[in-house]
Amino acid sequence: MRRISVSAISRFALAGALLAGGLSQPVFAQEEAGADDDQLGTIVVTAQRREENLQDVPLSISTLSDDKLAAIGAGGQDVRALSSRVPSLVVESSFGRTFPRFYIRGLGNTDFDFNAAQPVSLVYDDVVLENPILKGFPIFDLERVEVLRGPQGTLFGRNTPAGIVKFDSVKPTNDVNGYGRISYGRFNAVNAEGAVTVPLIDNVLSARISALYQRQDDWVDNTNPSAPENNTFEGYDEFAVRGQLLFTPSDEQELLITGQYRDLEGTARVFRANVFTRGQSGLNADFERDEVATDGQNEQDVETYNIAARYSYDFGPVSLISVTSLWGGDATSVGDVDGGFGANFLPPALFGPGDIPFTAETRDSVPFLTQFTQEVRLESNGDGPFNYQAGFFYFDEQLRIDSENYSTLGDPLNAPGGINIFVRQRQSSEAFGIFGAVTFDVTDQLSISGGLRYNDDERDYSVVRSRDTQFPTFLQNPLGTVTRSVSDDNVTWDASITYAASDDINLYARVARGYRAPSIQGRILFPPATATPLEDGVTIGDSETIQSYEAGVKATVLDGRGRINLNGFLYNLNDAQLTAVGGGINANRLINADNVRGYGFELDTEFKPIPELLLSASLSYNNTEIQDDGLTTAACGATRVDTFPDVSLCTILDPIVTPAAPFSAAIVSIDGNSLPQSPRWIANWTARYSIPVGAGEVYAFTDWSYRSKINFFLYESVEFQDGGQLEGGLRIGYQTDSFDVAGFVRNITNDESAVGGIDFNNLTGFVNEPRIWGIEAGFKF
Repeated sequence: MRRISVSAISRFALAGALLAGGLSQPVFAQEEAGADDDQLGTIVVTAQRREENLQDVPLSISTLSDDKLAAIGAGGQDVRALSSRVPSLVVESSFGRTFPRFYIRGLGNTDFDFNAAQPVSLVYDDVVLENPILKGFPIFDLERVEVLRGPQGTLFGRNTPAGIVKFDSVKPTNDVNGYGRISYGRFNAVNAEGAVTVPLIDNVLSARISALYQRQDDWVDNTNPSAPENNTFEGYDEFAVRGQLLFTPSDEQELLITGQYRDLEGTARVFRANVFTRGQSGLNADFERDEVATDGQNEQDVETYNIAARYSYDFGPVSLISVTSLWGGDATSVGDVDGGFGANFLPPALFGPGDIPFTAETRDSVPFLTQFTQEVRLESNGDGPFNYQAGFFYFDEQLRIDSENYSTLGDPLNAPGGINIFVRQRQSSEAFGIFGAVTFDVTDQLSISGGLRYNDDERDYSVVRSRDTQFPTFLQNPLGTVTRSVSDDNVTWDASITYAASDDINLYARVARGYRAPSIQGRILFPPATATPLEDGVTIGDSETIQSYEAGVKATVLDGRGRINLNGFLYNLNDAQLTAVGGGINANRLINADNVRGYGFELDTEFKPIPELLLSASLSYNNTEIQDDGLTTAACGATRVDTFPDVSLCTILDPIVTPAAPFSAAIVSIDGNSLPQSPRWIANWTARYSIPVGAGEVYAFTDWSYRSKINFFLYESVEFQDGGQLEGGLRIGYQTDSFDVAGFVRNITNDESAVGGIDFNNLTGFVNEPRIWGIEAGFKF
């Protein structure tokens, strides 16, 4: 069992104090306004920076209901729990709770370095969060959760060619209100959260404080014969708090000041050596979810913090809005990347499980990160046929990354566990944008919208690599400082048309152009020993642009008891930034593909056939294809010649351009391949049924999600893929207007699926979360 520190006890005490104070359930998602017992209500979204009916917005948007968020968040789940819960959305991580990677319509980035640029933006309270450690900030006390699919390059931040995941927290009001919730579950997991709003000066000043505490015991045993230990991995201890102060000195002015803090301590992702078998797909018979055998370190610490101010002034015809935000943080994560112990040049009893060609244990740290953003915009207030907004956005990020390679077995000058390679990266990024958008109601039925944005991006980068001890020179040599600079400017835009075919049916079409700024990747722990100033392992991804076309229908049916939203899309991603991960060495390399073509559809439905029953279902199809007949990448790493005659670690399905050799991976063509982590099918469905009892109701809520086959890398192989994943949950409880008591189960069928792999050493993989269960109680006022 993990020990709970004094600081952890104090955090739990704070969470308990919030609960004891009498707190209320958060809104969590868009409130369905104007609903009666027989109908669905109106879902209000802010996808276009103003409150609108979801059915009137010419975008492919999904929201998450209160019930779904409460269910998938049970037992201490993090933001990865959103994966496959709406159409075309995947969220995964090779770092666990620290570093979520988002994919929309197949577009994402498998890069595991801390300066990775992603084409899906996370927008939290009107602020774009660029760095991966910021994107993992916990989701609690939320008013809205929206997933906007397709390029959003006009109104939001930067680097949004794939779409946006958007969170809006609950704001202070002039009424006393709040909520509290605590759960206890498997692995001694505790999840406690709460919030309270207190008016300080009537109609002038109010405050809201929200807090979240989560912890879980280690439950995975380390079966390494030289140092077996029970309950070694998968525990964590996390605390987050948000404080808000709302000042309204007049009817025209409003100032919201927000401060946030997160602290996470736990174990990193557990890598599992040789859980795949060469020539076979799927996890093999040797896989045991609660066991792993490693000889390296495993820990993870993250600390992030934020101060922000949102000021608005209503001039009558227009309002001025200013959003200023400063984020900072630091993080460190170390793991046994080979997933096993020892190496195959030792006696058989001293390495395993399976073949381990060499040891790999690395740490990545962010000792310093600051992100400053400033946005100023004007937006019209009129109810007339013409509405507009225009503004300016500025972004500045300063980042340092330290990477260390450890000598797990030791060497002539270094004891086991010492650092034998050290790499320091520094990155400075600056960007600004000027944007505007208009909407014009041509008639009562016909509306047109358009937006334009000018983007300017600059990035300066330097990296230095050194070694403290002798290390095999065929694997690496020291390099001096390597510098790179990239810059670009671009114009993005969108145009849409909406036609109200009837009071209940809206048709829309949208065309949009998006952009992702150029990127630099310099993870040079293991570049070739022959590296020169022109071949130093630092790679650049040129700017990518996307042209997207979308059309759909949004319909309210069955006299307000049903909602059906359906759209189809097609996009061309030009000069697509792709990350070649792994191969012969534990590295990342940026490459550009001439084109990635994607097409598909998305369906969201919700029905309330009777007042006691609420049903929802969604489905998406995504077909992605890399189109570049000259594009190649390294496939899985090479292993010993005497192990497999063809040398390659895995069974390659792509055309081989250059065969593998000892210590050199095969080079393969990836033309025609789908993108990694891009399932063709995603489906999810929910059902909630209630029976009135006393002053409340007994209810049951079940939710299920499915994603089809995914490949882990740009190349295709038999082993590094997963055939499909189906997970379900159940929540049964009693609820009144004041409290809710429930029992829950997540991953009820105990689905075991690989969600990622590491391909440079052995057939290493990592897997989804196990079945968990528990009880939960909450109340509100």
